[in-house]
Amino acid sequence: MTATGSNLFLSGEFTPVRSELTEFDLPVTGVLPDQLSGRYLRNGPNPVADLDPDTYNWFTGDGMVHGIALDGGRARWYRNRWVDSPVTAAALAARGVPRSAPSDAGRSFVHGPGANTNVIGFGGRTLALVEAGLACQELSTELDTVDVCDFGGTVRSGFTAHPLEDPETGELHAISYHFGLGDRVRYTVIGRDGRARREVDITVGGSPMMHSFSLTASSVVIYDLPVVFDPRQAAALTVARPLRPLARLALGAIAGRVQLPHATGRRIPANPAGRLPYRWDPGYRARVGVMPREGRDEDVRWIDVDPCYVYHSLNAYDDDGDVVVDLVVHQRTFDRDLTGPTEGHPRLERWRLDPAAGTCSRTPLDDTEVEFPRGDERFTGRAHSTGWMVATGDGGASRLFSDRLIRVGHDGSAATVRAFGESSSVGEFVFVPRSPDASEGDGFVMGLVSDLAEDTTRLVVLDAQTLEDVAAVALPQRVPPGFHGNWLPD
Repeated sequence: MTATGSNLFLSGEFTPVRSELTEFDLPVTGVLPDQLSGRYLRNGPNPVADLDPDTYNWFTGDGMVHGIALDGGRARWYRNRWVDSPVTAAALAARGVPRSAPSDAGRSFVHGPGANTNVIGFGGRTLALVEAGLACQELSTELDTVDVCDFGGTVRSGFTAHPLEDPETGELHAISYHFGLGDRVRYTVIGRDGRARREVDITVGGSPMMHSFSLTASSVVIYDLPVVFDPRQAAALTVARPLRPLARLALGAIAGRVQLPHATGRRIPANPAGRLPYRWDPGYRARVGVMPREGRDEDVRWIDVDPCYVYHSLNAYDDDGDVVVDLVVHQRTFDRDLTGPTEGHPRLERWRLDPAAGTCSRTPLDDTEVEFPRGDERFTGRAHSTGWMVATGDGGASRLFSDRLIRVGHDGSAATVRAFGESSSVGEFVFVPRSPDASEGDGFVMGLVSDLAEDTTRLVVLDAQTLEDVAAVALPQRVPPGFHGNWLPD
């Protein structure tokens, strides 16, 4: 893997790391709170093979999970492991690193690079997650890949990178997409027993990239927005050059219209270009759907919105018949730059959806460019008063994230700002309550902060309200920017 200056997501702080490390008794500054007993895990792309910098998209890199185990005021270990899929295992084998991958026997999952987007704990298991209908993988406590997760054989296809756990019921909700579903996305509810209790296919306008969704106590919020499957990109990804015109015609005829047998293309071939087969379509009708949690396809109420894209919402809740969503809105994405989400000018907005009237009122909450909003997840689907997010947009041409973490109040304005220094790059921070019954926002936030001048990374623990230092753990290697992390208590 050779870093290159021609693609932001293969160079500088994004340069992939080459080694899987295991280190014990890491250096700690400050005092780690005794109640932090568990693992902080963060997933993200870390390509194994050399990739074409002209076409590589950040979302397509092989998944790598970094983890730090805390207990008794100590940082017991750091580990980083590639998430094994058949595709990633083959790439590692080509480098002379023998790996086994989960078996396909009797299952019909679509495999791509190892799950690279999120890592969660649910039902006593550690799950590495990815979008686009690809298979998710179960990991061991030490982050080795155990097997594909199909929730006891009850999930018929891939899952999502962004499930939401209802704090009242303990159920895990998900909306997943894949171009093979045609003009459908799939709503799945996983019970506390780890098995799907319902699956509902929802009709959408084509074959959109639906990165996440939102959940209230009564409803599911569905984002049918204009980043859609692109047959030209897909044909270039999987088909020999002489056959690409025919493949584009065939894919263009069925994408967003016909549901394919899921076993078709069970494994996405090794992707030397690292292309993402989705891009911005300004002609696609942008809309948001609201469906009762126990509803069906015909119960969705669709509301038109101006063209935009939403990767992440902070939270959503019911309010006197309306649905209120605080979310980060990109004006566009994957339009001119197909390597990553660099062109959207993302800002926090509040959308008030009236399903009965079919209207959406949009209120900008702050002009700061932000991403990776996280809240106190004990309030998922209920009215909230605070949240945390990373400032973007001022890191210069070679930076995606800034050195600032922001806590917002209920009105969405910055209540507290923490700057780590000009040479710092801040990743997503996750909230951990001080105790199970602590008030909203009373606790800690933790995340990875890299010093680009020193080429180092720390796990930083802050007071969630003041954003003042509590403790930091020095990691044995730089961690490239990634996507999502979570705290998994023991």
